[in-house]
Amino acid sequence: MSTHARHQPKDCLIFAHRGANKEAMENTRHAFDKALAYAIDGIETDAQLSRDEVVVLWHDRFLNKLGLADKHIDDFNYHELKSLDFPETGNEGFMTLQAFIDAYRARCHLLIEVKNRDWEPVSRHGIKIQKTLDLIGQNNDQRTFVSSFNLESLVYAHHYKPEFPLIYNFETDQSIADAQQVLAAQPFLHGLCLPIETLNQAMVDLLREHNKCVAVYTCNSEEEINKALQLGVDILISDVPHKALTMRDT
Repeated sequence: MSTHARHQPKDCLIFAHRGANKEAMENTRHAFDKALAYAIDGIETDAQLSRDEVVVLWHDRFLNKLGLADKHIDDFNYHELKSLDFPETGNEGFMTLQAFIDAYRARCHLLIEVKNRDWEPVSRHGIKIQKTLDLIGQNNDQRTFVSSFNLESLVYAHHYKPEFPLIYNFETDQSIADAQQVLAAQPFLHGLCLPIETLNQAMVDLLREHNKCVAVYTCNSEEEINKALQLGVDILISDVPHKALTMRDT
């Protein structure tokens, strides 16, 4: 995706946040297929690592949505994870990143957030980054992006595969001064993914000056979606992608 002067609402790409997660359990094939039924432009999902280092799709720190509120992904190997019941999805269960890429890469843009956070050993951060980028492989069409809230992980990813488009996710307490510092120190970044609460014209202008992608999360209300569209973001991530599509296209 080009990062040059994408200022028109019609040019904004709509990404389904963990699939159509209001209609099916998030980060499952069912949710992704529901989203694609609306002809969305892309899917955002989350990558974590099982105990035996298989990359699977899951967002939360705990397995609370499976009734295991005190357990993490890395408490189980992949074979054990597959045996866990997902509510309302039949026998679908955990999806691997490999299966996700194989099923959806040719159908839409992909934004894969690597969940490298403080709750796991740092040694696993590098493993997760390497495995994610290796599974994606060659990305000559620039339709697949990797993001993280962990900047050190993105620096590591850049050294591992310098040509890969990497997006840094901002927290709500990070300011335009933080953005200026990050862009100056890490010019390799493809762009920033900003919370809709803190998105403003000054931040968009800064990213445009640096020729960077402007992504925003998570736009669900009409006010939030309209704000992102009027500011001309490149990627709009939403739990209600059908609403965002309707507003963009009308």
